[in-house]
Order: sequence, then structure tokens, then C-alpha cells
Amino acid sequence: MNEPTENTETTQNTISPQALQTVRDEMPDEDTLFDLAELFKIFGDSTRIKILFALLGRELSVGDIAEVLSMTQSAISHQLRVLKANGLVRFRREGKSLIYALSDDHVTKILNMGLEHIEE
Repeated sequence: MNEPTENTETTQNTISPQALQTVRDEMPDEDTLFDLAELFKIFGDSTRIKILFALLGRELSVGDIAEVLSMTQSAISHQLRVLKANGLVRFRREGKSLIYALSDDHVTKILNMGLEHIEE
């Protein structure tokens, strides 16, 4: 039995031309959309997500994160560089160690909203 396929080509708009223009006007510019897509790519790696959750509400050293996630410090350092370059984590020096934390409350909100979404 053939299942109906969704027609992706529309020949008639379902909303008025004015409403279509409103949608266009409210659309962020291409650079902003590109930057947002790049941000979401960072969240597409499960190791980075694990690191972000490990840092949720606390500061940890590279060694601490490696221990928690049962990974090498080298692997953790690589992912932390990506997260830092994208403004998701920050660090401070404590002696010879670097202590990492989430960069701000936005990161916490993104993580929590993502959890809420998949748990619905």
C-alpha cells in the first residue's frame, strides 16, 4: 500500500502577503542565523554536552572533569578549547591548574531547556 507523501511544493500561500512580509521582517539576518547554527553545532557533540553538565553549578579542573567522565586530560582539554572559543566556558588560574566553569547563565538555561524538551 502506498503511503501519501507530503507535498513540499505549495502553489498557494495560506497567509496574506502582509503576514508573509512580517515573517520576513522578523527573520534575523543571515550572519545572525549562521552564528546561531554554529552555536547549536557545538551542542551536537555528546562529550561536550557531558563536560557542560559536569560544570553545571560548579567549577572543575581539567583533571577533575577527566576523572568524572573517565577520559584523558588531553581529550577534555581539546573539547574545553572548543567550548571556550565559542563562549560557553570560562577559566581561571589556580596555581598551575586551570579551573573551568560555565561562562554564564545562558548556558545553564540552554542545557535545562534541552533536557525539558527531550523529557516531554
